[in-house]
Amino acid sequence: MTTTKIPITTITFPEIALRVRDAHKLRGYFGRLFQEHSPLLHNHFDDTATDGQRYRYAYPLVQYKVLKKTPTLVGLGEGAELLVQLFLRIKEIKLDGILYPVQSKHIRHEQVSIGLSDDLNTYRYDTLWLGLNQKNHRAYQQANELEQATILKNTAVANILTFVEAFGLKFDKAIPEHRIMLKLRTTVPAITKFKNVEFMGFGGQFTTNVRLPNDIGLGKQAARGFGTISLMD
Repeated sequence: MTTTKIPITTITFPEIALRVRDAHKLRGYFGRLFQEHSPLLHNHFDDTATDGQRYRYAYPLVQYKVLKKTPTLVGLGEGAELLVQLFLRIKEIKLDGILYPVQSKHIRHEQVSIGLSDDLNTYRYDTLWLGLNQKNHRAYQQANELEQATILKNTAVANILTFVEAFGLKFDKAIPEHRIMLKLRTTVPAITKFKNVEFMGFGGQFTTNVRLPNDIGLGKQAARGFGTISLMD
């Protein structure tokens, strides 16, 4: 199977203006507020888990973002249904001791197609894409320009595979029709700090034969708003 449909729910708070870097605070607030409902909201399992597992390492099904200054929650798959259930319970947002009454909120719930496409689609990164982990960051620093481009392209493809595989899609590299095509164009890297750790982030866009939903995150820290993409016209 190379295509499927998944539910996606997007909740926005149009009367509240935040900074992009406040996205992780949204995650902390809602994760604590609804922590009894599901580990999908904060990616942490209950401390009493018998298997010793304390963190959910899979692709994040609930993501917290600030897009065009607007606080935004995105749920996919199980996370989509979860946000629908919690929508009416959201009455306020409290960040850094500041209480933001929720005067209005918008919800969009839909089914979207993902997977390989006969057409090429171009997406832009609306927030910084953290395209390097600790291992390939060292390789990137030591590489020439062509090698750096290859490292970033391979990472972008791996990010897409992580996303589609979270919803049961499997692409067999041995089958030509299953191969992901991708052309990546990134901006000059920028350094961003998260929890006092520096990350190298990139803007830019990519063209691929994979159909992806708007406003999902790809790459590291997707749950906290990094690597959010949208389809370009």
